[in-house]
Amino acid sequence: MKGIWQWLKSSSKMKRWIFLILLGIVLTCYGIAEILVQKEMEITHAGQIILIFVVGFTFIVLGLIFLNKRNMELFIEVTDDRMKRRKNVNVNSLIFDKKIYDRGPKIVVIGGGTGLNTVLTGMKRYTKNITAIVAVSEYGQKPNVSRRTLKTDIPFEEIKDSIVALSSEKQETIEHLLNHEMINDKLKGLKFSDIYFTAMKEIYGNDAVSIEKSNSVFNITGSVMPVTTQEMTICAELDNGYVVEEKDRIPEVVNDKMTKINRVYLKPSNCKATPEVIDAIKQADSIIIGPGSLYTNIIPNLLVNGVTKAIKESKAIKIYVNNIMTEPGQTDDYTVEDHLKAIREHCGDGLIDYCIYDTGEIIPEYIKKYNKEGSDLVEQKINDSSLKGIKFIKKNISTIIDGKIRHDPYLVAQSAISLICNDLKYEDKENDPEYLMLNAKLKSDKRINKLKKVQKKQNNRKNINSKENKKTKKSKFSEKYSERIKSIKES
Repeated sequence: MKGIWQWLKSSSKMKRWIFLILLGIVLTCYGIAEILVQKEMEITHAGQIILIFVVGFTFIVLGLIFLNKRNMELFIEVTDDRMKRRKNVNVNSLIFDKKIYDRGPKIVVIGGGTGLNTVLTGMKRYTKNITAIVAVSEYGQKPNVSRRTLKTDIPFEEIKDSIVALSSEKQETIEHLLNHEMINDKLKGLKFSDIYFTAMKEIYGNDAVSIEKSNSVFNITGSVMPVTTQEMTICAELDNGYVVEEKDRIPEVVNDKMTKINRVYLKPSNCKATPEVIDAIKQADSIIIGPGSLYTNIIPNLLVNGVTKAIKESKAIKIYVNNIMTEPGQTDDYTVEDHLKAIREHCGDGLIDYCIYDTGEIIPEYIKKYNKEGSDLVEQKINDSSLKGIKFIKKNISTIIDGKIRHDPYLVAQSAISLICNDLKYEDKENDPEYLMLNAKLKSDKRINKLKKVQKKQNNRKNINSKENKKTKKSKFSEKYSERIKSIKES
C-alpha cells in the first residue's frame, strides 16, 4: 500500500493523467448510455453524443500514452546514472537506450570449475552486473607443456572457462578458439588461450589489467576478476597430520592414507585480495558461493586475506549452492551440513544466509556410474543446531548434461533471483524498477518451464502410444486378407 501512495505524490506527476483517463471513461460511458437510451434523436443531438464519445475516447488514449511515458521517465530517473545531475529527463534520447533494460542486481559469484561456470551461465539471463571471482594461482599444480614453453607462471584455465561462460554471443566459437591447440610446426602443442594471455601481459605488463581488458575484448556479460595476483599454493593437512602441497595429489593421498582432510591453508598465508574484488563484494546485492570443489576451489578463495571479512561486512544476500555429489578424496560421505561446517571452521560464522541444495531425485542409473568412481549423493542431513542462522532451501536444481549429473544453470539462477525479489518485496520495493524487471522475467521463465514440462510429458506419451501402436499394428497382408482369414478360421 505504501508503494501505491508514492505514485500519487505531486513529484511523480501521475495524478493528472489518471484524472484524464477517468474523465475519458465518464464521457465515453455517457455517450454510450445516451445512444442506448434514446430511441429517436435529432441529427444535432446525435452529433453532440458522438462528439462527447469521441472526446472521451481520445482522453483515454492520450491519458494512457502520457501515463506510460511518465512511467518510463521515472524508470529512467531511477536507473540511469546520467540523470542524477539533470533536472529534466530527455526521454527522446534515453527512453530506448538498451543499457537501461540490461541493468540488474549486482551479483558476485565465488567458486571454480564447472560449478562456477554453471551459475554464471544462468545468472547472465537476469543481469549484466555479474562479477566472477576466480583463483589465478599455482595451487600446487605442475605447469602444462604450453605454459612451460611460454614460461608463464600463472595458469589461466579458470579465467578462460569463466570468460566462455559469460560470453554473450557465439559462446561455442569462443570456447573452441580459446581451447584450440596449435598445429603449426613452430607453435605445435601450445594453447591459444596461453598465447593470448601471454600477449596481453606483454602489452599491459600486469595480469589483473590483462584480464580486465579481456572482458571487453570478448564482449562478455559482466566481468571476471582474479581473487589475487600473488603466487600461492594450497596445502591440505590430513587427520593423521600428513601435509599435501600439491592440489592434484590431495585425493590420491587421502585415499592411500585412508584418512580425511582436517583443514586447508594457503602458502604464503599473507596473500591479499585485489582492491577490485573487495569493492565488488562491498557493492554486491547478492553473493553466491559455490558450487565447486569444497577444499580446492571454494575455501581457498575465501581464505585470501580480505575476502571473508568483506563478505561478512557486506549487506548483500549471501547464498551457498551445495554440491549434488560428493567428491572422492575430498568430501567422501559428506552431508549438506558437513559442507557448511567445513566453511564455518575455516572462515567463521556470518558468511552464509541461505543454503540451496538439491532434492536428490536423480535417476539411479546415473548415480551408479558415480558410485563406480567412488562418488555418491550428498546426504540431505541438517540437524546441527549451530547452523540455525542459515535458512535452507530444498529445490530440484539438478539435470543430466552429456551423461553427467550437473546443476541446472537456469534453475539455480531462478532460485537466487527469487531470494533477491523476496528481499526487495520485504523492503516494500514492489514498485522498484529492479523488482518489476526481475519479477517479470521470473514469471516468464516459470511459465516457459511449465510449458516445457507439459510438452515433454505429451511427447513421452506420444512415444509410448506410438510404440504400443507399432506392436498392435497389423501387417499389410492381414489388413488386405482379414475377411478371408476370418472366414477360413470360422470354417
